[in-house]
Amino acid sequence: MLILTRRPGESLYLGDDIRITVLGMQGKQIKLGLQVPAEMTVYREEVYKRVIEENQQAMAASNEDLMVAATLWNKKTQQ
Repeated sequence: MLILTRRPGESLYLGDDIRITVLGMQGKQIKLGLQVPAEMTVYREEVYKRVIEENQQAMAASNEDLMVAATLWNKKTQQ
């Protein structure tokens, strides 16, 4: 992990088109401003992990559904 020190008002860049600016600090919280391309999605970590988990569950359900459908199709075509 890269660790950088920034003060309020200072920024850093990720590539040419992502800018992260420290807007302020309040207690144990830091406010960040993000400038990212409009087509880029930004998630908080807890939301991102939930999206990944739900996608994995949907894929598992889809695979199971596909296998059941294939089994039913095979039974129907054998009759």
